[in-house]
Amino acid sequence: FVRHLKHIGDIIGLAEGVKAFSTLSLVILSHGAYFLADTYVSSNPSAEEIAEMAMLTARHVNRFGITPRIALLSHSNFGSSDTESARKMRRAAEMLRETAPDLEVDGEMDGETALNVAYRERQFPHSFLKGQANVLIFPDLDAANISYQLIKVFADALPVGPILLGAARPAHILAPSVTARGVVNMTALSVVDAQQAAAGK
Repeated sequence: FVRHLKHIGDIIGLAEGVKAFSTLSLVILSHGAYFLADTYVSSNPSAEEIAEMAMLTARHVNRFGITPRIALLSHSNFGSSDTESARKMRRAAEMLRETAPDLEVDGEMDGETALNVAYRERQFPHSFLKGQANVLIFPDLDAANISYQLIKVFADALPVGPILLGAARPAHILAPSVTARGVVNMTALSVVDAQQAAAGK
């Protein structure tokens, strides 16, 4: 993946104002669709890169006609741990509230807090996140990719992606395990991206 990404970086480059590539993977389950990032690129993104990734992800999720509800994931819940990873996700949440106050995002929080609404409302009623999170931003590549692979297999999910974020033009890199249906899905997505880019959206 990284080798092909270098070619995209050399030929197409980053979109204006974007500092780093990231990837978004969609998993469609019987009870809903969930977006996971960054599943393929950034091994240990900074708080600034996490915030940028969340913004790019939100923009793409909106294109699906879905309102993004973003959880910045950690082993920690709202300061319960002070590890470097937890502080990073906490800082990213603060940055997003400053730069995108209309975006529904919160963190740092663990997976149960992100997905179990009743639990979150009971334990953390102050949370800015309302309803179940449908966008899960992970603190590093290991956590994101492992979670994505496990969900695909154990939950028998329909995967879409990885969707490359941040490129100046629509471009995606398919995983070796992609199916024919996956190729069709990503081709259609690329066409829509190109049409929207041409229309200035």
